[in-house]
Amino acid sequence: MQRAVSMVAHLGLRLQALPSALGRPLSCAQDVLRRTPLYDFHLAHGGKMVAYAGWSLPVQYRDSHVASHLHTRRHCSLFDVSHMLQTKILGCDRVKLMESLVVGDIAELRPNQGTLSLFTNEAGGILDDLIVTSTSEGYLYVVSNAGCWDKDLALMQGKVRELQNMGSDVSLEVVDNGLLALQGTVTSGCPSPCLKKNVAMGYVPCEYSRPGTPLLVEVRRKQQMAVVSKMPFVTTNYYTLK
Repeated sequence: MQRAVSMVAHLGLRLQALPSALGRPLSCAQDVLRRTPLYDFHLAHGGKMVAYAGWSLPVQYRDSHVASHLHTRRHCSLFDVSHMLQTKILGCDRVKLMESLVVGDIAELRPNQGTLSLFTNEAGGILDDLIVTSTSEGYLYVVSNAGCWDKDLALMQGKVRELQNMGSDVSLEVVDNGLLALQGTVTSGCPSPCLKKNVAMGYVPCEYSRPGTPLLVEVRRKQQMAVVSKMPFVTTNYYTLK
């Protein structure tokens, strides 16, 4: 169930109009650029932080890319996936679902074994890459591209619903890592000359409708920070007759 909410988008020196259009995705966030749990670790090791898909991530450490590559080959390296779309595929037909979306023999994965694979379209074309792990807890753990999280999630959700209309035992659970996994809709918006901010109205799931809840709203394919606010946006200073 979704609830109507009002939002205020904080701006810097430049006022940007928020288009009055349907279908703009909303997402939960704390800052314009989110930080993974390893943010301080990246900085401590000389990470050069850049913006990617709404996150502050290291593009390089104090050593060169060649040095990092050789270290990985000779020893081992870990990749921070905190910013990526992470989903759990549950149910007896979880393998059937995954093999209908990707290339690769998911059924042959051993417990806690993962494989790099590809999302494909109906014609067999490549949509995105991902990693699928068959966990010992009885579900598939899927990690896919942060830059394509909305399309990847919509693809998986659509296939889950299709297999459920057909009677299959399968469900999808998004791992809550702060990855903007919340979806909603902006119904109207405009700049507020009084507030010198953008204001908008829209729908979000009930658990994210409390005033003060931070959100990200997509404006012309760019994410802007917003906060759920009570109406009216501007406090009235007139009196009404009782």
